[in-house]
Order: sequence, then C-alpha cells, then structure tokens
Amino acid sequence: MSTQSSTTAIRFPCAGCAGPMVFDAESQNLKCQYCSAEQTIENMMEQPQEHPFSCSDEDMTELQDWGTEQQAIHCETCGGETLIPASQTTSLCVFCGSPKVLPQDDVRSIRPESIIPFQVSRDKALSSFAAWKKKRWFLPNSFKKQNVSSQLNSIYIPYWTYDTETYSVYSAEVGIYHYRTVTRTRVVNGKTETYTAQERYTVWHSTQGDYDRSFDDILIPASGHYDSGLLHKLGDFNLSELHMYKPEYLSGYISERYSVSREQGWDNAQEVADDQLKTDIKRIIGGDEIRNLRIRTTFDDITYKHLLLPVWNANYTYKSKAYYYMVNGQTGTVSGHVPRSAIKITLFTLLCLGIVGAIVVLVMMNQQPQV
Repeated sequence: MSTQSSTTAIRFPCAGCAGPMVFDAESQNLKCQYCSAEQTIENMMEQPQEHPFSCSDEDMTELQDWGTEQQAIHCETCGGETLIPASQTTSLCVFCGSPKVLPQDDVRSIRPESIIPFQVSRDKALSSFAAWKKKRWFLPNSFKKQNVSSQLNSIYIPYWTYDTETYSVYSAEVGIYHYRTVTRTRVVNGKTETYTAQERYTVWHSTQGDYDRSFDDILIPASGHYDSGLLHKLGDFNLSELHMYKPEYLSGYISERYSVSREQGWDNAQEVADDQLKTDIKRIIGGDEIRNLRIRTTFDDITYKHLLLPVWNANYTYKSKAYYYMVNGQTGTVSGHVPRSAIKITLFTLLCLGIVGAIVVLVMMNQQPQV
C-alpha cells in the first residue's frame, strides 16, 4: 500500500535498514517502505475500556496521553483539524487539498480508547468506488465509463460511543379501529339509490406504563467537518473488530481531531436513544393509532469511549465541478456525491408520471357504476 511522503514519518524504524515502517492494511503489520520487511503488531485482544462520563480532571489528563507526542494542524481554507506525530510534517490538507495548513499550539485531546485499523487498501478503495458508480442510475454515461482521477487520502475519523441504562415512564392514548355497516345514497343515471358500506371509526382509551432498556455502543461521529449524511451511510463498521489503541496503527496515517466534544456527543446520543425508546414504547403500546404520547426518561451508569475508524476521503473534478466521496476503510462501503444526468432524470420523471396517469385512469374506469 502506497502512502504519500508528506504524511510519513520515521516513528517506527525498521530493524533491518532503519527505514520508516508504516501500517500496512493488507498484512495488518508494520511494513518497511524501503526493504518491505514486516513487524507484527502485538494485539492482546483486550476488551476496550469504557470510561465514566463524569471523569475527574486528573482522569481527563491521563486520558490525553496518545503514546507519542502529537501536533494539531489547522486548515485555513476549510477549517479542518488533524492530529499528526510531532516529528511528522504535512503540506496539504487531507480534507480539501489546500496548502494553507498551520500548526496549532493546543493539542489537548482525549486519546482513542480503541481503533479499527485500515483493512481496505488504496487500490481496493478506488475499485470500490468504480463499482459503486456503475450502479448509480442517473449518472451521465460518459462519467460511468471514464476512469475518475481521485485525490485519495486515508484518515482516521473520530467517533464517540456511549453506554447507558435507561428507565422510562410513559402515558398515551391508544386508538383501536372498529367497523360498522352504514347505509348511504348515490345518484346513478339520474336516479337515487341506496347502498351499504363499511365505515371505520376509532375508539380511544388511555394507557401508561414503564420501560427499561440498556444501550451499548451508541455510535456518534465526533467529526464536525464531514457531511453527516455521508458519514451515516458509512456506518456499517463492525465494532466487534475493535483493537486496543496503539500508536503503531497510526504510522503513515493521519487522524482527524474531534470537533464534537464529549458533552455534545452525549447530547446527540440521548437523541438517538430517545428515538429508539419511542419506537420500542409504541410497539409495546400497540393499537392502530397513538396520540399524546409522553415519555420521561432517566439515564444512569453513563460511560463512553473515543474511537478512531478508518475512512478513505476523496475528491475529484468532473466538468470543472468538484465532487466528494468516502470509502469505509474496514468494509469498502462507498458514499458520495456524483454528477447527475438531467436527461435521465427527466425521462424517468416522465415515465413515472405516465405510470401514475395510467393507474388513475384504470381506477376511475373500475369505479364507474354498472348499469
């Protein structure tokens, strides 16, 4: 796997030639860039540690030790911030490619508790994107066929995960559908006639109860730089493959500095939990309709951990316009923005309108009274 010289530092020298060793996605080992010698990264397969959300200041200081000295890099163009080893240099922003990058003085950041190392190489990431774009319906044919020249960067994206115990009390009104036979009239060929029909009505009654549930690893992106929609579509990370954090996994790579704080992340996690609790409680209540649902939830035993997850970030140009896509560095899943064909979209819209029109005509014909 090739890496850019601007993002490589001699942090782990090769025992044979003293060249720089970087993490290799295919072998999952450190690999020398000069002689290709490999060094195994010891993985104890320990369970990642969860930290109490209400840590003391002393605990927080200890959690800022990354194992190697870090420096923060800020891009003046897009505002993105990354963390790289203090001995490492970079001249370009991995987010937008801008050369306007400056080191920052304050590098205090909670170290990652665990990490999923890169498993998808650069070549595989490019192949995944090529296969993905061929399956998009509304892309211009010329774009589908051409080889896209992408500026591809490997970067570890920060995430928070939260565990919590919840207890909820709820009240609501439940509606149950009932049916009755009613007599109605209609005019057919100038004559009034009566007929019977089934009429639905709703019977409402009050309900209340309580519900408790445990949440494990609510995954919240800690990146404020990326499109949240694109990140969400990459969310098929298999967290059962988490490794304990070791600086070796970052050798040759850059990690984004989290811009969503631990507290902001917890606010987002509560929203995720609340949505899930609402779904669960609605299922428990049952009925055909629910109204005036009120839920009060308490959160206890809150713990968190900071993760780094692997992503290939890419940008490319098509007809003088910039586009972006991302590839999950563990699974190869792709999400991104692509050009659209106005002709294909118009034809598809006309086809849909034609189908809807034909259905409407058939329904109206079938509803005509028989004489």
